[in-house]
Amino acid sequence: MNSAMGDEARAWLLALVGMLLAGAASAAAEESTSIAKPGCQERCGNVSIPYPFGTTEGCYFNDDFYISCNSTHYDPPRAFLTGSTIEVINITVQGKLRIMQFIAHDCYNRSGAPVSSNTPFLTLSKFRISDTDNKFVAIGCDTEATIQGIQDVQGYISGCISKCDSIDYVDNHTCSGIGCCQTSIAKGVSYFELSVGSYNNHRGVWDFNPCSYAFVIEEKMFNFSSSYLRDLQDVTVMPMVLDWFIGNETCETVKAKGMRDACQGDSTCYNVDNGSGYRCKCLDGYEGNPYLPNGCRDIDECKDPNLNNCERMCRNTKGNYTCFCPKGYHGDGRTDGTDCVAIQSGSLVIQLTVGLGVGITALLAGSTWSFWAFKRWKLIKLKHKFFRQNGGLMLQQELSRRDTSTETAKIFSAEELEKATNNYDESRIIGRGGYGTVYKGTLSDGRIVAIKKSQIVDESQIDQFINEVVVLSQINHRNVVKLLGCCLETEVPLLVYEFITNGTLFEHIHNKSKASSMTFETRLRIAAETAGVLSYLHSSASIPIIHRDVKSTNILLDDVYTAKVSDFGASRLVPLDQVGISTVVQGTFGYLDPEYLHTSQLTEKSDVYSFGVVLVELLTGQKALCFQRSEEERNLAMYFLSAFKQDRLSQILEKCVVKEAKIEVVKEIAKLAKRCLRVKGEERPTIKEVAMELEGLRIMVKHHPWGNHDEPNLEEMEYLLGEPSLKLGSNAAYDSMKDHVILQVGNGR
Repeated sequence: MNSAMGDEARAWLLALVGMLLAGAASAAAEESTSIAKPGCQERCGNVSIPYPFGTTEGCYFNDDFYISCNSTHYDPPRAFLTGSTIEVINITVQGKLRIMQFIAHDCYNRSGAPVSSNTPFLTLSKFRISDTDNKFVAIGCDTEATIQGIQDVQGYISGCISKCDSIDYVDNHTCSGIGCCQTSIAKGVSYFELSVGSYNNHRGVWDFNPCSYAFVIEEKMFNFSSSYLRDLQDVTVMPMVLDWFIGNETCETVKAKGMRDACQGDSTCYNVDNGSGYRCKCLDGYEGNPYLPNGCRDIDECKDPNLNNCERMCRNTKGNYTCFCPKGYHGDGRTDGTDCVAIQSGSLVIQLTVGLGVGITALLAGSTWSFWAFKRWKLIKLKHKFFRQNGGLMLQQELSRRDTSTETAKIFSAEELEKATNNYDESRIIGRGGYGTVYKGTLSDGRIVAIKKSQIVDESQIDQFINEVVVLSQINHRNVVKLLGCCLETEVPLLVYEFITNGTLFEHIHNKSKASSMTFETRLRIAAETAGVLSYLHSSASIPIIHRDVKSTNILLDDVYTAKVSDFGASRLVPLDQVGISTVVQGTFGYLDPEYLHTSQLTEKSDVYSFGVVLVELLTGQKALCFQRSEEERNLAMYFLSAFKQDRLSQILEKCVVKEAKIEVVKEIAKLAKRCLRVKGEERPTIKEVAMELEGLRIMVKHHPWGNHDEPNLEEMEYLLGEPSLKLGSNAAYDSMKDHVILQVGNGR
């Protein structure tokens, strides 16, 4: 894996890692208990191999934990993950796996001609990139860098820009955009690809910075130095951290199904937050390897004064310890308790003891009522504080200022919603998004509702909360999720919606078992209903509303597959006399309007572009997630337009669409999607026009269910669609996509 890197550069990196791990290695050397299964290899070169990992069959938990120890080509031997080229440099039983990963570079000569470049990538079949331990870093004075890949099942893209005109402006130990920039890694990333480029081919900065670099690195391993602008040319890999875990089930599911549990001895199971499985850890008071029988050993806290709070005498127990006093003393023997006090004789001591006991009893009895009264007063005051903190006054002003009524919205108490969700039990969670967590609840009158709870309390979250209440209070439409009420007296704001039973459109499109039950006619109806409600928001609401986050995960379905548009947290109310709004770019990559992304000018045509992507998803189905990424096909929109231009539309369509739909009808829908995906907003149709054309197609399909070889009446088709303008050149939309921003399809909220 590292043959391209010089010995000096590799020695520098491993020395850096060694300094960090020196303390842990020293402690491990003092332990005589094995970390591997009996009879199995415990080390590969300088790397310890704790179970559930192993180097030979029978020594590891399953194939995900196989470590290939290559002693043929390396001395000392080197460890590689599951027989791949991913070099392992450290493994901990706490769920961390350190590896060496290639860096991206882009180099030029003095005249600005390219010398060398690369775009490394990392694909993991099981484990995840640690979002808490790593950072994405770019180095250079003429540098733009991106990291894109897969986050769980959705697309993921991020990046940063670093510029400077002189090395004099570059500060050591500071990575803030001048010579060095960095950004966080998202949770759930199992694949990524790094790319780095230059704006001016490093002309003007070549003397001290001939290359741009980008890499993912363990954060505490990285300390920026201005010398890196030149000295990284011989370094090809950097250390990064993976999160490892067992299986794909939670602890509760493993226990309920009676499945094999990897946790052994005095250990317990806990769920991971970056992945889909679980890990094991020794119980409090124990240490060691929880994956081995008897691997967790009792800690003798009495041997180390830093581990116990005993004043004089300490006795070790299983998983704990006790303090006691020597003869002639009384007390609990703890420094954080009553310590050890010498016992005194005489009646005075007895009298003082009795008097003190009576006094304490009277004091406790007298203060009990005051305590409960104070506690109730404090709770009422806290609820008032939360009401103000959660924007209650702002919400009242917004609603009173607008021509709307909130008589049907109920103000729920905190106690009522806690009871409805069993105190927000994790088993009640039905969704997570960028603005909060959604719980399923049952009200006292038996109604099943969805309760949205914000993740954190800060100014931006409160603005989103207030905006969603104001927007939804103005909407009364059968295809919009109905707002039933809100709660303002808790630490985080809460919204209560009607419960939509059948999940999201994304699940029904991309889940193989669910997609088979969605006919073409149903898909067309869902598209028409969604376009219709967006047309209502744009044209019929008292103040036009731009959704800004139209995507298949924000379209819910009820039992009869009626579309219900949800998640208005990013919506904006638009004054009737204002064509566009300048705003901070919000939305989901893959659905974002490229014109909005560049200009930050928000118009209704931004929703038209996002709806066009949803329309493509309805046509392509599961194939939308597995298309080949060529240079021209970096996201779903560009993939669709490329296929349309090359006349291979039938190759990317969902099976049911090919089987059930007339090809001419599908082409009309595809042409409509193509118009929606034009880069320039002024060239796109309005959502009202889109809704009318889809409704015309839906009526035509419903009343004229031709077979695949029947010819429709084109004049009647044009009459039902409202206009003959669908007959566009197949290259029109694709040509306008040449400067399209490269985005990833995503389903995050």
